[in-house]
Amino acid sequence: MNPSNARARPLAALIALVAWSGVLLQLYLSLRLTGSMGMSTAWGLAIYLGYLTVLTNILVAVAASSLLVWPDSAGGGFFARPTVLGGVTASIAFVGVAYFVLLRHAWNPQGLQLLADVLMHYVVPLLVVIYSAIALRRTSLRRTAPLWWSLYPVGYFIYVLVRGLFMGHYPYRFINASELGYALVLRHAVVLWVAFLGLSYGLMWLWRRLG
Repeated sequence: MNPSNARARPLAALIALVAWSGVLLQLYLSLRLTGSMGMSTAWGLAIYLGYLTVLTNILVAVAASSLLVWPDSAGGGFFARPTVLGGVTASIAFVGVAYFVLLRHAWNPQGLQLLADVLMHYVVPLLVVIYSAIALRRTSLRRTAPLWWSLYPVGYFIYVLVRGLFMGHYPYRFINASELGYALVLRHAVVLWVAFLGLSYGLMWLWRRLG
């Protein structure tokens, strides 16, 4: 995200606003729900931080805010790198696509929960992809870049399995090792990893075509 781009800067500000709104609204709703179930705030926060949607929206919010507020800082410079922007875009786009394909029929959110759901799964991914189309047009990235980007979902998968051993809680049913077994969960993870790579290469093709 290059804040010097006059067309991209207002969009980056909008992304920061929407992303922070989504994650903070979801935090409020999650803690309210877990509190009503007799769970502690710490336990509710741990559950909240188990979702890829939440973690990736936080990543987007931090990236956009760093570029707008501290563009000359180490963090601003890091997120301004085309390779980093590409990875952030691929990650949040994957969140949106995976949710639409796998999870949108699994529940029926209403009211404020529906608003948080739409912001984090649809609005933020769409805005970031549009932003990347402006910031990364004419940008050539290495063909190995998606492999490096995929370390993020792979790291998340390991994180979920480890925390599941201690908490007994898995954020998504298709990676619930206690219910499905590790062999099936690993197969699911491989399919999702391949899908992430396919999406990443598709985005790279889009950026080159726009150039």
